[in-house]
Amino acid sequence: MKYYKIIELKNGIKCCLRNGIESDGQFVFENFNLTHEETDYLLSYPDENSFDAIQESQFLKEKAESENEIEIIAVVNGVVAGTAGIEAVGTKYKVRHRAELGISVAKEFWGLGIGCALMDACIECARQAGYVQLELDVVSENSRAISMYEKAGFEEYGRNPKGFNSRITGFQEIVYMRLEL
Repeated sequence: MKYYKIIELKNGIKCCLRNGIESDGQFVFENFNLTHEETDYLLSYPDENSFDAIQESQFLKEKAESENEIEIIAVVNGVVAGTAGIEAVGTKYKVRHRAELGISVAKEFWGLGIGCALMDACIECARQAGYVQLELDVVSENSRAISMYEKAGFEEYGRNPKGFNSRITGFQEIVYMRLEL
């Protein structure tokens, strides 16, 4: 899938939303480690990153060549400020109508509209890919993210009270959300 759009952030600065490509591997790898260090709301910790920069480059190459999956990066003044992507739940007939959404934005860029723009881009790409349902998991204490998802039309369909086991706070409740496309 291909995606490219220039947006203006809340602070007036331009942001480029585009496919992550093979040459972005090192920058996306660094962004992943940074964002996963800055918040306890994401799935993993930086020391659990199963990719190195070379593997990240390969991952981005595969997503750029995919017809139904994508990894979008938000670039502000030459810096990868955030990433988001859609990934198929599976290839079997019974689940191929579903995709999962994931978003992370570096703390320095919170509150500027990057998360919303990345989410909107992923929703657009999911529709283009022919998905019927977009899904995500979010920590219940992450009220800013939940509010953003609800404004986009996502609805809660369940909770797991021990969905994550945080090294910092112990068990975290996960909210399952879905958007019909």
